[in-house]
Amino acid sequence: MRALPLTLFALAAIPAALATLALRPSPVPPTVNVTATDYALAAPDTLREGAVRFELTNRGKEFHHLWVIRLEQGKTMDDFRTALSAGGPFPAWARSLGGPNAPAPGGGEANATLVLAAGRYLLVCGIPGPGGIPHLMKGMLRPLTVVAGAEGAGAPRADVTMSLRDFSFVLSGPLAPGRRTVEVRNDGDQTHEVELVRLAPGKSVHDALAWVEKPAGPPPGLPLGGVSPIDRGGVASFEVELTAGRYGMICFLPDVGDGKPHHEHGMIQEFEVSGPKLSAR
Repeated sequence: MRALPLTLFALAAIPAALATLALRPSPVPPTVNVTATDYALAAPDTLREGAVRFELTNRGKEFHHLWVIRLEQGKTMDDFRTALSAGGPFPAWARSLGGPNAPAPGGGEANATLVLAAGRYLLVCGIPGPGGIPHLMKGMLRPLTVVAGAEGAGAPRADVTMSLRDFSFVLSGPLAPGRRTVEVRNDGDQTHEVELVRLAPGKSVHDALAWVEKPAGPPPGLPLGGVSPIDRGGVASFEVELTAGRYGMICFLPDVGDGKPHHEHGMIQEFEVSGPKLSAR
């Protein structure tokens, strides 16, 4: 019997190999727990590259978020601190990748999943406190090293995509009650964020904004997190438990042109969650 060429044996083995890969479960992103207090972030110093799920718990009395920044061009945390202290535009070598946006103080939790390549990063809270001083200038700034490793996990499958634009939020479809995964994509020309708020009955997203700027009386909504500042073209995702009702979305970042917060340019919207609760995947 004449032997088949080796290349034919290799080609014949491809379908079986692909079937084996299809049956292999996708790696689950590792969870990294981060605790925020007034004014510090407790987090690991080193992670492996790939998708990472950050779980933020706010133990402080003020609002805090987790903002993941990739340092490029060999820059360091000291370079970043110096650049911010000098004023001027945000440094081009510091890339905003997002992270869990602000949950409620006093134990609130939020999450976000990012895909990180090997390199040097910062974990930051950029929310301003009383007097307008960003929390990172009070100590909420720490370095993170991401190292190369084995095959990392991929991003989770989303139920809906949220597009951040100049200046609006666009959802790819409706959201039903239950635990949902929202993929956030910055399709605008500027850096944006989304802060998600579950509104109290009879309250609007503008009521929530007014309360954040000047807290007085019971809060008109519950902050659920979202995605912290993310640069143009960036992608991140977050999970959230939704119940039937009204929700608000806000971007607080300053405009690169006039310096006004993006919500003053229209980046403040509401949406409805309705229908029966659907089972989780």
